[in-house]
Amino acid sequence: MQRSMIMAGAAALALSACGGSQASDDTGASSTPVEDVAVIPEALAPFGDGYPNPGDACRRLGESEATSNFLDDSATLVGCPSEAAAEALGGTVIGNIDGVRLVSIPMGNANVGMTLPVDAPSEDALVPGTDYNATAQIRCGFKNAKPSQSCDAGVKRKWGEDGTTLVEVQKPDGFKRAIFFKGTEPYGADSAQSDGSAGWTFTSTRSGDEVTIRFGPETYVIVDAFVEGG
Repeated sequence: MQRSMIMAGAAALALSACGGSQASDDTGASSTPVEDVAVIPEALAPFGDGYPNPGDACRRLGESEATSNFLDDSATLVGCPSEAAAEALGGTVIGNIDGVRLVSIPMGNANVGMTLPVDAPSEDALVPGTDYNATAQIRCGFKNAKPSQSCDAGVKRKWGEDGTTLVEVQKPDGFKRAIFFKGTEPYGADSAQSDGSAGWTFTSTRSGDEVTIRFGPETYVIVDAFVEGG
């Protein structure tokens, strides 16, 4: 009887020791490594619902005192809260502010990032699930800021009866701006009294195969390949 009690007590002590080693190490902390994750502060002017896809941890960054030295008109600036998320983008990590990795992603050629229909070479079909002939991210800027942000855009070629083209840009405020083209030259944008745009001035300047459009305090940079295809 006494021997049985001794053996039962030894077994209980063994189980207790085993359970304790699984819960923590000698310092009382978990032995499972946890990656250092930072929150993207408002000082970096983050916008959008995630990059490159909605819900992703990284976010596009706009112009602010903290980001102004990292912005490049030919690249998208993205902030990632972890090293793994930054490396997954395939860009170049150019800085680290309060644990947020700043990643520069080159715009590349005109077709980079552009979603085209599978049968685009033979027919100007529609991107599945949309009424656009192509979608892409374009450079944009608001409140008289330079076009250092990225906006989602869709193009409807031969939209008008006279063959004009419509480009719709999704703005950060949730509204869309329509820009009208004859060939690859823009000639106007939609306006409304409600947002004050009815009195805005529309101008455009060309540099090679891209055109910069200024509509009041808004700026958009659109490449010819997006407008006309090919």
